[in-house]
Amino acid sequence: MAFALGSFLSDLCFFVFFASIDNLFVVLMSQLFRTINKLSHSRYVPSLLSGALLGLSFPSYPFIRLEIIAWVALVPLLISLQNVEKPGELFRRVYLAMLLFCLISLWWVSLATLPGGVLTIIAQAFFLTVPIFAFFVLKKLAGYRFALFSLPFLWVAWEWSYMQQDMSLGWLTLGNSQANLNLMIQYADLVGVWGISFWLVWFNVLVVLSLTGSKKEVIGSVAIMALMVLAPLLYASVLFYREGIVSEKELYLRVTLVQPDINPHDKWAEYNSTEIMERYYRMTGKAVRENRPELVIWPETAIPFSILEGAYAADLQSLHVALRGWNTALLSGFIDIAGERNQPNESYNASMLLEPGRAVPQIYHKMRLVPFAERVPYIDYFPWLGNLTFSLSGIRGWGKGRDASVMELTSPRHGDVVIANIICYESIFPTLVSEFVRKGARLLTLVTNDGWYGTSYGPYQHLAIGRMRCIENRRAMARCANTGLTVVIDKFGRTIAEVPWWQEESLTAEVPLESRMTFYTTHPDLLPKTALALSALLFVAAGIKSRRG
Repeated sequence: MAFALGSFLSDLCFFVFFASIDNLFVVLMSQLFRTINKLSHSRYVPSLLSGALLGLSFPSYPFIRLEIIAWVALVPLLISLQNVEKPGELFRRVYLAMLLFCLISLWWVSLATLPGGVLTIIAQAFFLTVPIFAFFVLKKLAGYRFALFSLPFLWVAWEWSYMQQDMSLGWLTLGNSQANLNLMIQYADLVGVWGISFWLVWFNVLVVLSLTGSKKEVIGSVAIMALMVLAPLLYASVLFYREGIVSEKELYLRVTLVQPDINPHDKWAEYNSTEIMERYYRMTGKAVRENRPELVIWPETAIPFSILEGAYAADLQSLHVALRGWNTALLSGFIDIAGERNQPNESYNASMLLEPGRAVPQIYHKMRLVPFAERVPYIDYFPWLGNLTFSLSGIRGWGKGRDASVMELTSPRHGDVVIANIICYESIFPTLVSEFVRKGARLLTLVTNDGWYGTSYGPYQHLAIGRMRCIENRRAMARCANTGLTVVIDKFGRTIAEVPWWQEESLTAEVPLESRMTFYTTHPDLLPKTALALSALLFVAAGIKSRRG
């Protein structure tokens, strides 16, 4: 509690200081863009500046904290587009900015698959230009200021719409840039990551107005920006104060996370199933003897074969024998071969919950699959697209799960406890995670394997995005990774316990259980759908204004 209070006061002092120097901030920004205007012979300096700021603002290594840059990252680009009239010129400027943004934020994808990484960066940059093109159309129809005030709605509407289709990566949702800025994002339990994106774009718009508008607009913009800093801080302070009052009443589940430290590039080639299972048995047996957990978690594809198939009956029997000896439940990633909803059998990236004395496991099939690495989008309609897979070792052409099924664990202390098991990449999808919680999940578990990305900051980005899901739904998360990052996170997105990455180690922690539903959990798409509807109305209004003009 003392640690949380100290962290809170430290961050609070920082933001109060920031709020007190808003005028200085505006002066410095004005000077910066006067300098950029002097470089007007180079059309692409603002684009490069915005791209660099966006990329640097996204989570990277823990000792790099530049998320605040996102508050002004779009400003150079937006100012430079004020007098752009040709679509081709607009595309070049915007695409250059977004390409640099993606290159800085996502370069680590190429460590797993070079062709897939290059395609990801090129394609993602293209998709990120869409809201700026919508901004450009509104500017042509109704003017620059009309388009500026429309941009927050256009941005959030596109981010949400883009994430609904299978081609989506969804990783670079703008609100994710703030995932480690704990005090400033607690209101995500009301509006989700979409509200964070909305807030960021509005702040950028206000900075543009303070730099390009009249004196009255400058004063108004600065005042609103100060409120936008103070309001989230006030909301967070109230939340943490209440937490200090009720925290003693929380229930906890004792969970052990097993991090085997198996290099994923070697896993499918150098190890056989016996070696892998023996490592898990050894580590789990030791952890159970020392800590007596109620649930043990193994990472994604920890069992790298279809253990429920008849050919592996002996392996399954050995696992059941081990479970009876440990007298604890096991949640593990594995490969499942099955047919969903009368479909032909496919291989699924799956997880299962096994309990002592229960022969039939509870199974979940991963629903959101990494485009082209785990499944080619729209392959059901166009089978020939299967040739475009950029396969990772041991992962190629998974079947797509259809049901966000939760699992029910019997706890000796609390009876039946419903848990949500998220598999790796699925943690970036806000609506999917909220669906698990609406079905009664009191705890989020995540099994993953980020070892594909070495010691890059890719795993840290993934971890940061998971924190956002905890805040949105006010659920703790037990995150079990093959090589790290293995972490337990509380409902405020704060770390409870962790083990170092790339080490063979287990972690046992008391993980809080929660049953209350947040406003966001019950209305996960309210803000983006509203933004989508308002965006349509803005286009209608702009069209009418253009005709009258």
